[in-house]
Parts: sequence; C-alpha cells; structure tokens
Amino acid sequence: MKPYLLFDLDGTLTDPKVGITTCVQYALDSFGIKEPDLDKLEPFIGPPLKDSFMKYYGMDEVQAKQAVEKYRERFQDTGIFENELYEGIPQMLKALQSKGMCLAVASSKPTVFVQRILEHFQIARYFKVVVGSELDGTRVNKDEVVEEALRRLFGDKPIEKEKVYMIGDRSYDVEGARAHGIESVGVTYGYGSMEELKAAKADYIVRSVEELKKFLLRGTEDAPQGSSFLKLWQLLFPLLLFWVTRSLGQYAAAIVLQTVGNVIPGGSFLFVRDGAGTLTAFTGNASALIDVAGFIAGAAAVWKTAAAQLAATAEDMKLLHIKAEPPRNYLLFGLLAVSAVMGGTLLLNLTGVTQSSQAYQAVAQDQFSANLILGLICYGLVTPFVEELLFRGAIYGYLRRMTKRKAAMLLSAALFGMYHMNSVQGIYGFFIGLLLVYGYEYFGDFKIPVAVHMMANVLAYTLSYTPLAVSGVQNWAVCAGFWVLAAASFGLLGRQKKV
Repeated sequence: MKPYLLFDLDGTLTDPKVGITTCVQYALDSFGIKEPDLDKLEPFIGPPLKDSFMKYYGMDEVQAKQAVEKYRERFQDTGIFENELYEGIPQMLKALQSKGMCLAVASSKPTVFVQRILEHFQIARYFKVVVGSELDGTRVNKDEVVEEALRRLFGDKPIEKEKVYMIGDRSYDVEGARAHGIESVGVTYGYGSMEELKAAKADYIVRSVEELKKFLLRGTEDAPQGSSFLKLWQLLFPLLLFWVTRSLGQYAAAIVLQTVGNVIPGGSFLFVRDGAGTLTAFTGNASALIDVAGFIAGAAAVWKTAAAQLAATAEDMKLLHIKAEPPRNYLLFGLLAVSAVMGGTLLLNLTGVTQSSQAYQAVAQDQFSANLILGLICYGLVTPFVEELLFRGAIYGYLRRMTKRKAAMLLSAALFGMYHMNSVQGIYGFFIGLLLVYGYEYFGDFKIPVAVHMMANVLAYTLSYTPLAVSGVQNWAVCAGFWVLAAASFGLLGRQKKV
C-alpha cells in the first residue's frame, strides 16, 4: 500500500471516447478530412492532442495547433460532457480516501477541463491536487504534469517517491512515472492494451476497476474477526492436527514394519536382528520409511485447509505478479538460496552450535544412517513439500490475512523454527523460513518455496552425508564468502522490487 496516488483521467477514471473522438472528427473536418469511423480515432485518447494530430494525420506544428483550437471549440461546451465514469470509480475513490490516502489527478488534458469533469461527476472532493496541461500549450508532456503534481502534493517537504503510484492506461503514463522514479500501475480497462503497458515496462498491471481497488488497498484490510483465543486456535489448529496425525501415521507404519519383520526372516535393509534372527531394531532405512508414512498422513490431514489458504493467497498475490519476472531474478534468488544454505550450515558448524546440541545429533544420526537415495527422497523431497504445504500454505496463508505482511513473515518463520524442537534446526529453520516466505512473496508462486526448500534439504543432506562435510571448505573465509554472495543477491533483488 502506498499513500500517494496520481491518477490519469481519460481511460482511467472516465471513459471519454465519444467526447474526444467526435471533437477530433470535428477538428479534422475543418481541414477537409472526413473520418466517419470513431474507433479509428481512439489513439487520440491519452496523449497530447497536438502530438497525435502530427503523428496520425501528418500535420505540421502550426496545423496541429489550429486543429487543437478547433477541437476545443466543440469540446469546451459539448464534448466535455460526452463522457462517463467507469463503473466502481466513485466507490474506489471513497474507499481510498477513507484509508487516509492522498489522491491527485495528473492528466494531459487542460486543467480547466479536468476540474469541470471532476465536478460534473461529483468526484472532485476526493482529490487534494488536480494538475493538467495549460491552454497556452505548456506542460503537455506527462513527465511535466507528474512533476508538478508531485511538487504540489509534497509542498516544501522532500518528495517521497517510494510512497507514490502513478495510475494510467497508456504508455505515456508509465513513461511519465519512470521519468521521476515512481512506480506505475497500468490499467487495461482503458485504451492502452496489455502489450502496450508491458512494452512500456509498467511496474504493475490490473485489468479492472475492482482489481485496481484491491491492489491499491492491499495491506489495509481488516483482520479476521473473533477473539484472540479463537485467532490463535485457528492458527495453531493445522499445526496440532498435522503433528498428531503424523505421529499416528508413524506409529501405524512402525507397527506394520514390526509385524512384517517378525513374520518374514532377513530383510537387512530394514531390520537389525540378533544371532538367532530375532528382530531387535529398525535400520535407518526403516526409520526413513516410517517418517515418510507420517508426513504423508500429516499432509492428508491438512490438505483441505492448506489448499483453501493457498487459493486465497494466490488471489491476493496475482495483482502484484501480472508481469512475468525476468529470468535473471530467478537466477539471483537461486544464488541467494544456495549461498544462504551454505553460509548458514558452515556458520552453525564453525561456531560449534551443531556439535553442542545432543537433540540435533540424535536426529542427524537417525536420518544419515539411511541409504543416501532413500534419505534424499524422504528428507529432500517428501518432507520439504509437506512442510511447505503446512507452513507456507496453511499457516502463512492465515497469518497473511490476520496481521501485516512483514509480521506474518516473521511469525511464520518463528513457528517453522520452533517446530523442529532443537536449537540447531530451530535457528536454521527460522532463517530458511524467512528466505522461503520472501521467495513466495517476491515471485507470487508457491512452487518457489517448495523448490528452494527441496534444494536446501538436498544440498544440506548431501553435504552432511558425504566427506565434503569435513573437507577444507569448512573455514571462516569460505563462510564469509557465501554470506557476501547472499547479501549481494538479496540487494540486487531488492533493487528490482520491494517485498
């Protein structure tokens, strides 16, 4: 949510087609040019009129100025009111103002006409600042209009560009915003196409007034109703359900294996037997299968809740991610993830945290005693997918609607750390949880945290399983190098987009 909003007029707040095109038709007729098809005159909606007469009808500057004068001859009393508000605009403006946002109009149309149109449609009261071009032909370019609107909005205070959106339907609106370092929101319900707005590199693109309203109001939604206890219960219930169901699934799988081991001799892959062939314990392979069974049972228990939250989150996020991310951002996030995993693992080892935790050592001994391939399937694929379903799906989805986004990110990461129930995995889980939810928000795609979680687990498991874990890479210089790479990647991603 940003508190300062600059709106274009034509094609954004109002549909001016009839008024503009009939006045253009009137001006052309004065030059002996007959244009009966008003649809062909739609490109005149948005850009400065003089430029359009020169571009589309080959007029020189003198002729174009005369055409603009003829246009205004009809527009000032008739064409100005051949116009209509897009459905939902008054309701959106009222909602934005009620949230304390500061609204302005930045249009290429002369200010005097803009003011009359706003008053005619009874929406002038919503705008603190109204800026257009001048009748003498000055301040017609969009970047000049935006500059003046910003100056009037902020007055003597420094202009906080990071708190401003320029909203419009044409490439000129996007270019005017970029000229002053502010983000743009393109709307396709006006007269600019998705292709035009993408080519102009609009920061965000929406397809309807309703989508625009949701986009501009995001982060101001009321939290879910109910008592604090009820909210806490709704948050923790999926986690408790998962834990209970996973435990029951593991217990059931252990009973099945125990029964099989007592009936069928051999099976050294799964069972440890004494000299008489009696089953005395499970191997690490059996433990991995028991873990898989528990996680699958837990996933089944929370699937419906997670699916509902994922669908709601996807709906919330889609307005922020209409534009496809460039491939370089995926590469940067991949580098950030690998560097953070490696740097974090080395840091925990070099500081002695890993060795000092008996609880972690017991977990590691159990997991790393499994066959490498089986361990990777269980702990590198199944476990991370199910944990993402629970934590980035069910839990984060609910937190995202219950509190502010950054608080939701921190809380979900904290719960992910505590869930591991030992200091090493708790610390690692908290920071990897922040990384995963950052990726989720940055790309707006649940597959990103799933893929990165799998990659992180596969990498950490492989390194811990093999002699690489105790090779010469474990030193402070290498650790620092990974953290520098992680910080640089994070910085470059942040310059592209704020989360």
